[in-house]
Amino acid sequence: MSIFREIPPTAGFPLSWKDFLPAFSAQGREGRLENDFKHYLDIACTRVANSGTAAFYLILESLKSLSGRKTVVIPSYICPLIPLAIKRAGLRVEVCDINRHNFDYDISMLEDLCRANNDILAILMVHLAGVPADVDSIAPIAEQHSIFTIEDCAQALGAWYRGKRAGTLGDFSFFSLCRGKGLTTYEGGIIATGRDEYRPFIDNTIQRFVKNDSLSEGMFIALLIGYWLFYRPLLFWPVFRLPQIFWNRRGDKIKAAMEDFDIDFPLHKMSAVRQLIGHGQFSRIDAEIEKQRQKAAFYLLRLKKVGGLTVVEELPGSRATYPFVTVIFDSPEKRERALKILSRTDFGASIVYAFAVTDYAYLKNIVADGNCSNARFMAERTLTLSTSTFLTDEDLDAVVSIIEGL
Repeated sequence: MSIFREIPPTAGFPLSWKDFLPAFSAQGREGRLENDFKHYLDIACTRVANSGTAAFYLILESLKSLSGRKTVVIPSYICPLIPLAIKRAGLRVEVCDINRHNFDYDISMLEDLCRANNDILAILMVHLAGVPADVDSIAPIAEQHSIFTIEDCAQALGAWYRGKRAGTLGDFSFFSLCRGKGLTTYEGGIIATGRDEYRPFIDNTIQRFVKNDSLSEGMFIALLIGYWLFYRPLLFWPVFRLPQIFWNRRGDKIKAAMEDFDIDFPLHKMSAVRQLIGHGQFSRIDAEIEKQRQKAAFYLLRLKKVGGLTVVEELPGSRATYPFVTVIFDSPEKRERALKILSRTDFGASIVYAFAVTDYAYLKNIVADGNCSNARFMAERTLTLSTSTFLTDEDLDAVVSIIEGL
């Protein structure tokens, strides 16, 4: 490991000075990023939020005007911010376990949950790791029980499923523009719906909850400039790996994984400046995804031949974005050995989430303990391999060689 080179663990877009130029435009400052998403998705309504979590929360608040139901079903292996947003919206969390070979729901368990509970407001369909969820299995269950579907596209901007873009498959969807998740405004999110009749509910909710906060916006603009400076191999080590090392040595696995979240996440308007910086990156999306897919294809071709592991890949008829590639080892010991060796290199290996969503101590009063054996299986055995644009062919070969030699 060298402090002079550190590859980011996900394929975020590196920023250039050209991406900042639209922010200095005197004309058309409002709505350009929303219109970018609207045209890209070919969808009725898109709205900017200050984070992916805020976008999800605002969708939930809008749904409360459409239904009196109170329960939201989420997968057992997911970002801890999701149950925090559900709790903040005054709704209940119902956890459904996933498979052991990918991140999709255990469909038989999902069917049982929806059959037994007539209070389910929405099912969250998560395109984790940029791999589209098995929507064809989820959608009929939701339709049978008159349940809304929400797509979590935080890592899946640009993905396709059965000829449709991720974000156009459910009643609502949200995207994250957080650092490291492709197109970025450092923090940011997008709300989307293909149903024009839902537009007034979204707009009313935004008007109720989202206010101006110049101080916070000034901070995020400064952080975005910092991202531009430090999101590169020669400067990334002190801002990413060093804090991780510190918290691991303190024995705080949650902070080391940067999963120490709070229910009081910010809700404020994103400034025109940050929106325009996002707009400046938009034309790069498809080209950047193609580079990610090429690196993923290298991993898939080589690692599928290695015994003792499974690689999570796109379903037939879908097209993943692969901001990273997920490997599932056949034992926790082998994963730990791989993580220990690769963490000494500068190739961007990491983990998905530290725990099953039921196992975070700060979620105990929000998420009930349940049958999440498959999520725990994943948490102990998964490893992520970066598809960052900074990786060379030699880097990819070195990563695979390490895993082959375990």
